[in-house]
Amino acid sequence: MPKAFVVLKPGQTATAEEIIEHVRGRIAHFKAPKSIEFGELPKTSTGKIQKFVLRDREWAGKDKRIN
Repeated sequence: MPKAFVVLKPGQTATAEEIIEHVRGRIAHFKAPKSIEFGELPKTSTGKIQKFVLRDREWAGKDKRIN
């Protein structure tokens, strides 16, 4: 199930529903995220997003990593 991790620019506001509707209007419905998580993204010293950290955080406490 697609999930988006979002960092808003300073001074900007948006709700999860607004972001999902915005995306659904631009890409295929099945590709649109079902949920949104707001917060800072873990990055390396060179500024790349550490996707494995996001995956580990998402799957923590679950028996399997596949639904």
